[in-house]
Amino acid sequence: MAKRTYEAGVRAYADTYWTPDYTPNDTDLLACFKVTAQAGVAREEAAAAVAAESSTGTWTTVWTDLLTDLDYYKGRAYRIEDVPGDGESFYAFIAYPIDLFEEGSVVNVLTSLVGNVFGFKALRSLRLEDIRFPAAYVITCGGPPNGIQVERDKLNKYGRGLLGCTIKPKLGLSAKNYGRAVYECLRGGLDFTKDDENINSQPFMRWRDRFTFVAEAIEKAQAETGERKGHYCNVTAPTPEEMYKRAEYAKELGMPIIMHDFLTAGFCANTGLANWCRENGLLLHIHRAMHAVLDRHPKHGVHFRVLAKCLRLSGGDHLHSGTVVGKLEGDRQATMGWIDIMRGRHNREDRARGIFFDQSWGAMPGMFPVASGGIHVWHMPALVSIFGDDAVFQFGGGTLGHPWGNAAGAAANRVALEACVAARNEGRELEREGGDVLRAAARHSPELAAAMETWKEIRFEFDTVDKLDVA
Repeated sequence: MAKRTYEAGVRAYADTYWTPDYTPNDTDLLACFKVTAQAGVAREEAAAAVAAESSTGTWTTVWTDLLTDLDYYKGRAYRIEDVPGDGESFYAFIAYPIDLFEEGSVVNVLTSLVGNVFGFKALRSLRLEDIRFPAAYVITCGGPPNGIQVERDKLNKYGRGLLGCTIKPKLGLSAKNYGRAVYECLRGGLDFTKDDENINSQPFMRWRDRFTFVAEAIEKAQAETGERKGHYCNVTAPTPEEMYKRAEYAKELGMPIIMHDFLTAGFCANTGLANWCRENGLLLHIHRAMHAVLDRHPKHGVHFRVLAKCLRLSGGDHLHSGTVVGKLEGDRQATMGWIDIMRGRHNREDRARGIFFDQSWGAMPGMFPVASGGIHVWHMPALVSIFGDDAVFQFGGGTLGHPWGNAAGAAANRVALEACVAARNEGRELEREGGDVLRAAARHSPELAAAMETWKEIRFEFDTVDKLDVA
């Protein structure tokens, strides 16, 4: 009985959906899945099952197949590859006709590609490694509301990365004390401060009060420094209606940027908010809360490079990218791959960085990657080397943990960044000479010297869980 069920439920897919002679065309959406099949299920059959269940197929032949051009609409598993160093999994490459997806709807794409197929019994695990969105689909999406160049022009900041700080403790401060912390950071030299991802509108600090005190802090810091400042006001809310209410109030206060938790709130809400920001002239910072639930396991889920591509289409001007050197998970080459995805106009296939397909973004602007999570001044040389200038370096504890206070922590970060940028521009190798660069700068900055002394022993040296599949 088991064999008969297997043959009817899986093997039948291969006859229709396994098409190794198919050559994808320019309008196909392409996907690469890492497939781990149950024992006894052939690779071709498992790949075909993924193609079927994520497009037009079901577990048996149905008469309504005759009412449409099934050969046109079906997904096609067209190639299988070994996963380097992995004897039980394989890559399945699948081509989907563009007509399977609603224009401009990341929601619809993901509903198909990571829908019911991820619970298919014939598979032990399944991971969506990468997507190639055809140019014909990219142009139907709004993308970042502003983009890197427009943001720099609005903020009048050029020639270096931007500096941010996540206000801590993330929960529990009153709105007035929160505003005080924001002011100290901004007057000390930062460009941005930030709501943490789980600050919404709790009993200890309602959103309207937080926005009001933060706006006052920004105005005061701008008047004192002569620089444009901003705070990522988190407008993530229980309903879309409440989200827009918060965004409108931030606009009334003259805030230049707002923030959204794109995964917990959902792509529908995010695309709507991105469209609103484009129409109203606000920048949009995106936090990736919940991403590791989806992307950290190396054999099951959705890789972050896919989430980054989907967010670029859905809309955001900033996206948290990991740091490589901080407290959060992140393989260096893979991280550099999705940084390329966030910023580039055309990404070439580069397996050394985990990129499986060429991807054209047309005229769609890029996003700032945001390095955030357990970083401090000693990390600055590596951050500037890895990310370059078009990035936001966001120090939470690495600002607020300074022994002399928030303003001193901000000043230390600003001095470290400017010293590293100057050294790089002189041709020095930051990752080899970075310590010397910082020590030289610290001779003229007691704030930096104190920060270096405070965090000289702090490292996050753990093995990376999700490594690139390279031989």
